[in-house]
Amino acid sequence: MIEFLSNLMFKAIKPIATRIILKKGYPQDAVNRKCGIIPEEGFQEKDNVIMFHGVSVGETNALENLIKQARQEFPSSKLVYTTGTYTGQELAKKKFSDTVDLITYFPADFPCVIKKFLDKVNPSVVMIAETEIWPFFARECKKRGIKLYIINGRISDSTFKSYNAFKFIFKYFLSFYAGIFTQSEDDNNKFLALGANPQTTKKMSNLKFDIKKPDININFVKSNNRIFLAGSTHSGEDEIVLNCFKQLKQKHPDLKMILAPRHLTRTEEVKALIEKYGFDYALRSEGKTDLDGIAVLLLDTLGELGKMYNFADVSFIGGSFNKTGGHNPLESIVFNKPVISGPSIHNFKDIYSIIKKADAGFVVENEQELYNISDKLFSDSDYYKNIIDNCKNVFAEQQGALQFVINILNK
Repeated sequence: MIEFLSNLMFKAIKPIATRIILKKGYPQDAVNRKCGIIPEEGFQEKDNVIMFHGVSVGETNALENLIKQARQEFPSSKLVYTTGTYTGQELAKKKFSDTVDLITYFPADFPCVIKKFLDKVNPSVVMIAETEIWPFFARECKKRGIKLYIINGRISDSTFKSYNAFKFIFKYFLSFYAGIFTQSEDDNNKFLALGANPQTTKKMSNLKFDIKKPDININFVKSNNRIFLAGSTHSGEDEIVLNCFKQLKQKHPDLKMILAPRHLTRTEEVKALIEKYGFDYALRSEGKTDLDGIAVLLLDTLGELGKMYNFADVSFIGGSFNKTGGHNPLESIVFNKPVISGPSIHNFKDIYSIIKKADAGFVVENEQELYNISDKLFSDSDYYKNIIDNCKNVFAEQQGALQFVINILNK
């Protein structure tokens, strides 16, 4: 009866939903795929299809290394990647076009759509990142003997409060999952409190920490200077970090700065700001390989920021004093260098939650707090060493998630 009513509801709302989706800029192809219509021929049971789902950009970034590793581990399997948003879809195409066999949208959670989708894709295993609980999809997977997992699972406090009000429903749907593997013990306990099977619900740590240090074969010499690096800065943030650096340099004369705007189209704008603050500077694009004779190195080259974090002593991560939502702090933490970000970090809130709890990074509310934390790190050598140790420990504790999932697939 529920299935009949759900399908009836789908037929009723489909025209309205289609208009809304198209108005938001989604192409007609996206609408078709959300309705389970996949133009490709599809896969057969013998193809051994592994399906991964990441709803949007953050989840797609988190799954990148896992999917590429899965391609190496299972060369004869078909890999499918689905997203729920257009931005996630476009990023997946950029990252996985040469890796997976099909990139498409996750189907709308109505029985008639789900059946059409699963008939076409025919997965053996489905791995859904973080917290995507789709009742009809889960039930249909169980009926077909498809192994369904939540990986890198997490539940925010507000979401848990909402779910917990309907615990009796979630307990029923969670029973359809072959395994639920979470980022932390706290997330693990939340799933258990909702009624997940304790035998198949375990902590796996966070996939986003399963990254390697980039090759630092780069023509740059740090010398004896300490470096304050401001990476991926956006309009309005350069003034904040330059003013903070000016104050810091008065107290710490040996301090130098590497300033890396997020968009190189802003190079002239940032040059003018550096001149306004009275700093001697040089452009990396002009071949500058050290900090001798200058206070600020303007990193106006592509592909070098990730390597430059190796030379930093303290890193500010941009996109966090505006509405951008921050950038990945792990690019600095991977080198055991503490990070400071502004209050806008919603793109990486799970990572910041972990590194803040580990005292490996800081989130500040304003420029004064940015100065205070930076000054303490540069002034108190014992405190700084302790933060460095925390950076090392948090990485060691969180790594291993990728191999955990590969081991599940190997079974």
